[in-house]
This record gives sequence, structure tokens and C-alpha cells, in this order.
Amino acid sequence: MSRYSMAQIVSLTGINSHTLRKWESRYDFLVPERTETNIRFYTDSQLKKLLNISILRSQGVRLSAIGKMSDEEIHKKVAESLINSSQEDEVKALVLSMINLDEQEFDNIIKSQIIKNGILTTFTEVIYPFLHKVGVLWGINKIMPAQEHFVSNLIRQKICSAIDLLPIAPDNAPKIILFLAEGENHEIGLLLASFIAKKLGWRVFYLGQNVPYDNVKTMAELVKPNYLLTFFITTTPSVVEEKLHRLSSETKTPLLFSGSPINLERENNDKMVTYLKSPKDLITVLEEVLSSTQD
Repeated sequence: MSRYSMAQIVSLTGINSHTLRKWESRYDFLVPERTETNIRFYTDSQLKKLLNISILRSQGVRLSAIGKMSDEEIHKKVAESLINSSQEDEVKALVLSMINLDEQEFDNIIKSQIIKNGILTTFTEVIYPFLHKVGVLWGINKIMPAQEHFVSNLIRQKICSAIDLLPIAPDNAPKIILFLAEGENHEIGLLLASFIAKKLGWRVFYLGQNVPYDNVKTMAELVKPNYLLTFFITTTPSVVEEKLHRLSSETKTPLLFSGSPINLERENNDKMVTYLKSPKDLITVLEEVLSSTQD
């Protein structure tokens, strides 16, 4: 059984700590466990229930009504409510399907979002925030590697299928090289960036995982791209800075990067390097280049 602190529950469900305490005092459906030193913690089943409750509350269902429902009734009501749900609710539902290893539910949510909002919005507004939630769970050791691999492979299939359907941009389109540096192997973010760039009409040169510096340098000399783009899972600031400096100085090409939030907290004085906080930042950068080439 996993244990979640109140701070972790707040991060995963979006329910603030004051509300959690108020619910605890008023309703008997949420009674957290206590450590020997009387500190609250929550179990897997309580996390699932709180995610469901959060979805129903956003749909206007009264808490008093939820408190009278069985777990099965809550699950059924959530499934019904997701038909007209917000993207935030869809993210929570994806977290639930991951915890439950429910491939059918995961697939249904993604497909319904694509139908309602299109592939690009689904990837940037649902899948990306979901991956952030997965990162929270992974960082606090609350999901098994099997759960992470389960959802990563499902998302990989969706992104790769979407990329295959896009046309190849003409030779005069702006160019971008996407890669993960040596020692970096988490590819989902890079695949998402590849889809975004190709969808916007860029020529994409995708090198994949764990690419040696010399290979990146050679490709930059051959392709002469407008940008390089990479991701870092590594959280050691000195390691990230060393890799960024080497990549930008040796390739002499503007570098876009994303990854661990710790990178954002450190001031970067290298004008050749740009940190991307989200897919929206990437879209903005790529569209600005496209706009300048059309003027």
C-alpha cells in the first residue's frame, strides 16, 4: 500500500489542504490514516476516490450526494460526466486509468478528446499535463515502473501514429533537429515536440535517444537547422549546464530545451539557449520563425 502526504494529494488532485481538512471533519467517506506521530497520510484507494470526487465536484455534483454513493456508483457517475468534462478532469481520469492499468479507459479518454478538440490540442492540453502528473508520482515513488511503462507505450503509439499521418514539409521549410543527449532516454516529450513541429510545417530531423555529441554536431553541419531541440530528465544543475554549453558552443546553433523544472530556476545567460516551460512555448517559437519566413 502506498502512502501519500497531504501535499502530494493536493498536487495530484487539485483539492487544497483546507478543503481536505474540512471534508474530513464533516464527512465520514474520507478519513485519512495517521502515522505514529499523528501525521495524516492517504492510501491508494483514497487517492482514487479523491480524484473521482474532484471530477464530480467540477461537474457540479454536491458533496453531500457524493457521500451517499458507493464506490461503484461514483465510478459510473464519473464515466458519465466525462462526456462533457473539462480537460483538467480528463487529466485526472487518465491518472486513474494509469493507476488501475485500464487500457480501455485510457484509450477511450484520448479518443474522445481528439474527436472534441483535435490531435494538437489533445496532445498539448491533456497528454502533456498528464505526463506532468506522472512525473509527480514517479518522483515520489508512488507508481511502479510497470505503470509508467504502460502509459508511456500507449502514448508513444498515439503520437507515432499521428506523426505518420502528417506530410513531409518542403525543402525550403525551416528545419529542426530533435535528439536526446548521451545518458537521456525518456523519449515521450521529444516525440510530442516532433509532432508539433511537423504539424506546423517544419522539416523535422529526429535522431532519437542517447545521441553522441559528435553525431549532433555532424547533423547540424549537414542540415544547418534553425534550431536544435532536446530534453533533460537529469536534475543536477551543473550537469545540465555543462551539456547545454557544450551543445550550443560546438554546434553554433540556437538550442531549445525542456525537462526538469529545476532548470527553469537557474538563470541562463546564454542567448543561444532557450528554456521551454510547456508545448505552448514551443509552438510560439516555431510560429514566430514561420511568420518571419513568410514576410
